[in-house]
Amino acid sequence: MVAGNHSTVTEFILAGLTEQPELQLPLFFLFLGIYVVTVVGNLGMITLIRLSSHLHTPMYYFLSSLSLIDFCQSSIVTPKMLVNFVTERNVISYPACMTQLYFFLVFVISECHMLAVMAHNCYVAICNPLLYNVTMSNQICFRMAVGVYIIGLTGATAHTGFMLRVLFCKADIINHYFCDIFPLLELSCSSTYINEVVVLCFSAFNILTPTVAILVSYVFIIASILRIHSTEGRSKAFGTCSSHISAVAIFFGSAAFMYLQPSSVSSMDQGKVSSVFYTVMVAMLNPLIYSLRNKDVRIVLNKILEKRSFL
Repeated sequence: MVAGNHSTVTEFILAGLTEQPELQLPLFFLFLGIYVVTVVGNLGMITLIRLSSHLHTPMYYFLSSLSLIDFCQSSIVTPKMLVNFVTERNVISYPACMTQLYFFLVFVISECHMLAVMAHNCYVAICNPLLYNVTMSNQICFRMAVGVYIIGLTGATAHTGFMLRVLFCKADIINHYFCDIFPLLELSCSSTYINEVVVLCFSAFNILTPTVAILVSYVFIIASILRIHSTEGRSKAFGTCSSHISAVAIFFGSAAFMYLQPSSVSSMDQGKVSSVFYTVMVAMLNPLIYSLRNKDVRIVLNKILEKRSFL
């Protein structure tokens, strides 16, 4: 039975992160622990922000959106990777593979632009504090968040739509731990030129555009910080920015290494390593570097824990 109109392959086998047997079990427990921390951290952050009225601000609104994106992205990729560590053949059907690819792209593209939106929010808060409540009103924040998801859906639809046109008839082993674009294109027995052009164009837009927006925002932010006479004020502002910059560097750096080069040049083994950072590690680190280090979040969390201790 043919899984799609243009494919003779009904299922794929995911090669996984490594083929070394002695590493399978240690990696299983490592990534299981990372996934548990990711789920608890991101869902906990969403719950904390919703329960506390003190955190109902634009910054935490975007943080909760980012936590939702990270939770969904990690849940799309990590469980299937964990299965690969404990089974000999990690089989995924053609429809399930295309579905995983689609939703992974939705959330990874959305994260790119959500990071840019958060940089813009930081820019307005530091450079135009008197206009902050007007510029970042609830309605505007909602529209910005919706716009981020629309961009994610558009990019994912384009990539997956062109992938459905590819003929898979040479092999069925995907040299990766999830269904990603370049590992799938390696299995094609038809021309992938259009797919690679689409990948380069959309990746350039979804990586370079947010990167430029973030850099421009931080140029103005740094200029404003340098005009602050208080040493305490400067250090506080730089501390907030450094957390955001660290996450941006890890996410965009690994994503650019994976996607901003032709598949003939890129190494899939290198791609596996770099993709671990933006599919698994970033989702775990974001609640820590964005929120748990934040004074307001710590205060709210301590209050909740104190209330529970009295019950």
